[in-house]
Amino acid sequence: MLRIYTRTEDKLVPFDAEKSGGLPIWLDLISPEAGDVARVEQLLGVAVPSRAEMEEIELSARLYAENGALFMTLTGLAYLDTETPIKTPITFILKGKTLVTVRYAEPKPFLAYTNRAQKPNGSVHRSGEEIMLGLIEAMIDRTADALERIGNETDGLSRSVFKTAQAKTKASTKTHDLESVISLIGNKAELLTMIQESLVSISRLVAYYAALEENAGDKESKHLVRLIQRDANSLGEHARALSARLGFLLDATLGAINLEQNQIIKIFSVAAVVFLPPTLVASIYGMNFQFMPELGWRFGYPFALGLMVLSAALPFVYFKRKGWL
Repeated sequence: MLRIYTRTEDKLVPFDAEKSGGLPIWLDLISPEAGDVARVEQLLGVAVPSRAEMEEIELSARLYAENGALFMTLTGLAYLDTETPIKTPITFILKGKTLVTVRYAEPKPFLAYTNRAQKPNGSVHRSGEEIMLGLIEAMIDRTADALERIGNETDGLSRSVFKTAQAKTKASTKTHDLESVISLIGNKAELLTMIQESLVSISRLVAYYAALEENAGDKESKHLVRLIQRDANSLGEHARALSARLGFLLDATLGAINLEQNQIIKIFSVAAVVFLPPTLVASIYGMNFQFMPELGWRFGYPFALGLMVLSAALPFVYFKRKGWL
């Protein structure tokens, strides 16, 4: 799909070659077909990178200049509100005042920015550079919202872990609840990893763009570039702090599960030790030797039973006094 926009007064409008004339300000390629790619290449004289080229991780393959155009690729995030968020490469191609974006997903920042830019609200979209910076800023805002949500959910997980660990419930129920928490922690940690990767790619792209002397831009653009760099760095630090916190929660959850399992093992160990002396007594009187005085004794049977009870009670009382039970 190819969406083409131009600027009319203070808003973006769909581009009509017959009415508008000249070059559009923004060409948005979404999961493009061969015909869409050929049209853009013919219009601007640039080679649009393929999806495989966009997914390469080498810095030289993501940030470079060619045929008078800048090619800059970052890792975007899509479907952050669902249970299956994804990473997706997004390429920005700047040639003159025209921007080309190439993507294979529909991140919400693109949709939100496009809807906002098409309203006559006084927003300025004088060039492809401003649109690119506006899109990246929208992605930063979206990432900040995701980090805020993860932080709030992490607070809930923290309370859940320690509340479950202290609850007086069945061991099987408690272990099952803690295992569910581990699954949630894993999902949050995976999302944080994707967010960190996206923020790093944004920081590199903006740093590369800001370092080019020919892209000095006006004061407003310079200020926006610095703002994006600062926000990306601060969000990256926040994401790392959340990752460390999730790591602590994971360790705490695993520790709680281990303590619960050790408690169960301790019960079996104590039971084995408590019943060992009675077993020994029963084994002795079960030997059936010919000369055993207790076998002919009238009170031999109750004596043996009493001895077994006493031999079980003494270890139990000892463990209780030691605080092992």
